[in-house]
Amino acid sequence: MSEHDPAGLIDRLKQIVGPMGFREGTDIESKNFQDLMGARAVPPRLLLRPESTEQVSEILKACHAAGQPVAPQGGMTGLVSAAAPLDGEISLSFERMKKVEEIDRFTSTMTVEAGVELQTIQEQAEAHELLFPLDMGARGSCTIGGNLSTNAGGNRVIRYGMARDLVISVEAVLADGTIINGLHKLRKNNTGYDLKQLFIGSEGTLGLITRAVLKLSPKPSSQAVALCGVKDFDSVANLLVHTQTSLGSNLSAFEVLWVNTYKLIKEYVPHVTVPISDKYAFYVLIESMGSNAQRDKELFVDAFGQAADSALVEEVVIADSDTKVNNLWAVRDAAAEVIGAGFMHAYDVSLNIDDMGYFGEEVERRLREVWPDTVIGLFGHIGDGNVHILINIGPDTKDHHLDIDEIIYGLIQELNGAISAEHGIGLMKRQFLSYSKSDSEIALMKALKNTMDPDGILNPGRIF
Repeated sequence: MSEHDPAGLIDRLKQIVGPMGFREGTDIESKNFQDLMGARAVPPRLLLRPESTEQVSEILKACHAAGQPVAPQGGMTGLVSAAAPLDGEISLSFERMKKVEEIDRFTSTMTVEAGVELQTIQEQAEAHELLFPLDMGARGSCTIGGNLSTNAGGNRVIRYGMARDLVISVEAVLADGTIINGLHKLRKNNTGYDLKQLFIGSEGTLGLITRAVLKLSPKPSSQAVALCGVKDFDSVANLLVHTQTSLGSNLSAFEVLWVNTYKLIKEYVPHVTVPISDKYAFYVLIESMGSNAQRDKELFVDAFGQAADSALVEEVVIADSDTKVNNLWAVRDAAAEVIGAGFMHAYDVSLNIDDMGYFGEEVERRLREVWPDTVIGLFGHIGDGNVHILINIGPDTKDHHLDIDEIIYGLIQELNGAISAEHGIGLMKRQFLSYSKSDSEIALMKALKNTMDPDGILNPGRIF
């Protein structure tokens, strides 16, 4: 805080947001500082809850002048400790900025504030016969600002892309309070640098996204879902190619559970019923979404007939009702609910698809060399190269997370993969950034940070 009076700053910040716009001391709920990974729980000096972009601007202007670090917050569902405040930081939550400002069916766009929950956006789009395809298990609590700041992925990247592919423009506030109002609804706008990409995926370190114009798609009128038992990863990879060819642009999800995860779900998630025995090496959930229900269903069934004839699948369950569609998706979503097996370290990595079979075998071998009783589960959005890993080595799992990290990320480095596919870097992956980025890339990233936030007040210590 240097020469500035901390008490004076706090009073100024309270004045900016008004009585309803801040909390302090014991009035700050744990959801605003408890790290979802359970590693950090430091209450912020002050929790600010602005209700407009102008208030965000005034807050950052005051904090910039005082050298006060700020930790921005969305729904606090991240898994890399990017939003949990550190000692001495002020938290800035977007929980009061949750307006859906406009839905324009002619441009297929939705204009929203950063604090709107993802599920609300999905529901608002559906009410207008449109689709916002970004989707993940935390849809009810994660916010669009957090989704964009981490470039979230989720279940349907194979068809619709990552969060950065689903936004047309953003409004953001820089560290010094400058408002960058780049909001527009133009699908084609080739006027120099695409500035929104500076903020998307930067985890609140370059500026704070306050509003966004999102891309909507036509709402599909058909949905078909199947769960398959598959004998080996070569068959999984060939099944992916087969479904991409036979289903074309209708293919909306290709989700894979290794048998170790499938067994954990069967044992530890009692509210989910697995529809196939656990005798196969892999379980693949495939979804098709289209615009002609009868034709799309025939195409879907034919695709699996061909897959069976080619011995790509051993067993198939095709959902024949909305309830069964939900039940099959519940099996996939249950991969994140196997907490009954003990605390699980969660990993999110990206690989070339032809390396995934080896990765699954080798990572388990290396972990068991050190901790023979390791419980491990692998699953992910394999159609877009994303694998998630859950690991429990025993009662000391939390104490050995860096040792586990070294094994996981060391193997990722050997295979030229990425240490983060969709969760970001935050605090938990920053020391491994060089495993996926070259020195020159990191130098350029730091140069951007130093240019846009020279005093380092926005989410300091995250990413680098």
